[in-house]
Amino acid sequence: MTEMSHLYVALSGHGFGHLAQVAPVLNEFRRRHPEVRLTLQSALPTTVLRSRIAGEFERVEGAADFGMVMVDALATNVTASLAAYRAFHAEWNQRLAWQEQALRAAAPDLLLADVPYLSLAAAARLNIPALALCSLNWADILAGYCPDAPDLAALRAPMLAAYNSAHAFLQPAPSMPMPELRNAYAIGPIAECGQPRRAEIDRRLGLNAGDTLVLIGLGGVGARLPLEAWPELTGVRWLTPPSWSVERPDMMSWVALDDFSMLDLIRSCDVLFTKPGYGSFVEAACSSVRVLFIERDDWPEEPWLGRWLLEHGNAVKIDRRQLATGALAEPLRNLLNQPAKPAVTPTGNVDAALWLERLMAR
Repeated sequence: MTEMSHLYVALSGHGFGHLAQVAPVLNEFRRRHPEVRLTLQSALPTTVLRSRIAGEFERVEGAADFGMVMVDALATNVTASLAAYRAFHAEWNQRLAWQEQALRAAAPDLLLADVPYLSLAAAARLNIPALALCSLNWADILAGYCPDAPDLAALRAPMLAAYNSAHAFLQPAPSMPMPELRNAYAIGPIAECGQPRRAEIDRRLGLNAGDTLVLIGLGGVGARLPLEAWPELTGVRWLTPPSWSVERPDMMSWVALDDFSMLDLIRSCDVLFTKPGYGSFVEAACSSVRVLFIERDDWPEEPWLGRWLLEHGNAVKIDRRQLATGALAEPLRNLLNQPAKPAVTPTGNVDAALWLERLMAR
């Protein structure tokens, strides 16, 4: 590897989970090879990217995928998603030409995709070596939601061809099954952990010794929970997103903690209240933080995420009725009474960085 080595990363803008997978890998890779030039293609805000990825990088605007069309953090608009995929593929040649132009201009030595198939297809046409990394792929997510769509096979064909064109498709634990990928390789879990800063949080927010601090974090897709309908729970304090504007003495915005990263907040709370998602589940398990999570049984990846977390971390699943009414006293009590499990080690950070190292060295 030389100072001219150039890694191009195509990152899905569907929430923050793809960034949560890629950032620890990039940080580990650049710790080993600080001389490598990095370009990021993403629809995520630059401030969000810089909050998770260390060091300098160049930015290419534009998303190469959309994932699924979401109603909010918990609900998928299946009809709109299927229509969006049909429209996307109807313009496939134009979109592919746009992605090829971006890759030609950058002239990278290696492409890492999490996990836009358009980028992988363009890299294959330009003979740019490529590596895919993700706990899911959009072909199987689409099939999970739309198994009876008459054109499902036609929509999935270019998706699967692009995914199979990569040198390897790395599946960090936990990943959903991907039976139609011929290049899949299982690696360890990927996560970055924040700093434990609970004493500072208690001081700034005026928490009492013994209070249970529950951080509400639903990821990068917007939603607002019906907090006003929830009863107060003795000794429980809720840390909420600033935009929610909750006016209750037991619920506090994290705006007063704006110098804390989300990883610091996760590491410093007693419980993370969230939806099923790779980043939040694995970050919590690697930080020994308990998780109260909302059912999201329609999301095709959820069974494997949920089973992994229940096996390796401390977690309790709640249903939508409990979410709506705030009937959380018993689930919280059960969660806090679980014997603490040891922190998971994010071995996938190094696993994936070594794959990048080997392919870049070629």
